Amino acid sequence: MNLKSYILVAALVLGLAGAGRADEVSEKGREVFKKYQRTVVTVQLVQKVSYSSGGRSGESQEAKTDVTGAVIDPSGLTVLALSMVDPAETGRRIYGDRYKAEIEISDVKILLEDGAEIAAEIVLRDKDLDLAFIRPKAKLTTPMAAIDLTKSAPAQVLDTVISLNRLGRAASRAYSASIERISAVVQRPRTFYIPDSTMTATSSGSPAFALDGNIVGIFVMRTISSAGAAASRGDNSTYIILPAEDVLKAAKQAPEAKGDEPKKEAAKAEPEKN
Repeated sequence: MNLKSYILVAALVLGLAGAGRADEVSEKGREVFKKYQRTVVTVQLVQKVSYSSGGRSGESQEAKTDVTGAVIDPSGLTVLALSMVDPAETGRRIYGDRYKAEIEISDVKILLEDGAEIAAEIVLRDKDLDLAFIRPKAKLTTPMAAIDLTKSAPAQVLDTVISLNRLGRAASRAYSASIERISAVVQRPRTFYIPDSTMTATSSGSPAFALDGNIVGIFVMRTISSAGAAASRGDNSTYIILPAEDVLKAAKQAPEAKGDEPKKEAAKAEPEKN
């Protein structure tokens, strides 16, 4: 066999091996999708947004927003990305007093696949982890499909994970799955994972699973305070996968739903170590 023929054969073998690996990831991804798709829900929020300037408040505007949530207990306890629930909180963390918007959540509903709506309320906000937890206002007669956060898996650089989501109204809120890859593992000030920047259907609040079906974590936004007036959002925020064990610790603080009583805030996390 001459050199040219050898190179062609080698390329063919490598190509077949790569295709086999892709098929394996797709097959395992579909298994994850079938098992966990109904743990992902659309949460509809009614947000009242108001702005202030020069010490004067402007007229508030109201809008309905759909965000992604992951059900983590059969009772209906659901975790969301706080940056999606209250984008104003993210703005304040990045820009400080320069950010003048306020958002009030006046209504929360969990939208199910069959069209049913479950009235819910925010019971806990964790600003440090970018998490919000909601519960149904009334006890459910039928348990919901839920992710078991105790069955978690760590991730390493270049690991493949499967993210699940529900699409928007234009796509009939269909369930979707995406293949993501871990581009970095950050260990300080706390461990979290950086997904690569390839555009997919993944959104904040989406859960990420290892190929064996164990939960890796939840997609959220990490923000840091601006160091100066010229700093941009891109310099001070990034999408991450927050490990499941951190989500579980925060979830254990979530109280029961209590109607219109004041909502609880998470205990402040330990100061980050640089």
